[in-house]
Amino acid sequence: MVSLDDAVIARLDAHGHTFEVLVDPDKAQSVRDDPKSKKIEAGDLAADQIFKDANKGDKMGDEALKEAFNTTNAATIAHRIVTEGDIQLTTEQRREMREKKRKAIVHYLARHSLNPQDGNPHPPQRIENAMEDVRFHADPFRSTEEQAKELLDKLRPIIPIKIEQVKVHVRIPPEQAGAAYGVVKSTGNLVRDEWQSDGSWEGTVTIPAGMQTEFYDKLNERTKGNVETRLERE
Repeated sequence: MVSLDDAVIARLDAHGHTFEVLVDPDKAQSVRDDPKSKKIEAGDLAADQIFKDANKGDKMGDEALKEAFNTTNAATIAHRIVTEGDIQLTTEQRREMREKKRKAIVHYLARHSLNPQDGNPHPPQRIENAMEDVRFHADPFRSTEEQAKELLDKLRPIIPIKIEQVKVHVRIPPEQAGAAYGVVKSTGNLVRDEWQSDGSWEGTVTIPAGMQTEFYDKLNERTKGNVETRLERE
């Protein structure tokens, strides 16, 4: 379980009651980012309890829990509280989590966007500088992707930028095909996937525009440079 010193209070008002849990702030942020695939678990809580007032240690009765959530399972209820309620952070916790979110937004745009004038990805520092110019403040509990797209609209007047996917044709010779195929498959979405009779592999993958350099570097490392790639234009 998360320690009591590190936990924060998540609070939800429902059915005439205030429900509180003590939860790991990093996990709470992660769940708020992606509530469908990430869940609050028992180990993310400082206490396996739902409270009326966490600071006083007043526990909520089972009857009220069943009425509001149809369960008394603390982790299940905590997930609802975290995703639908408010997170109570100290000033320092909020500052740290806002900084983490800011970096995540910059990283997202650096990987998924490009400069439409030359087709190259924007360096993270350029995005970060432009982010400061438009005075964009990250919200630690809103989705990274949602905020990145919101920031994109603010950046367009000052730098040429757009989110784009690119198609890359790849041919890997037989000697490296087995080792390098996993790099291609794990990086993007395969739209063409063909093993040739000589054991080589040839196909087309769609990747975020900003990942091109990283993708080529991984392929070259895995194949010792013995790979053919080219951008496929629409």
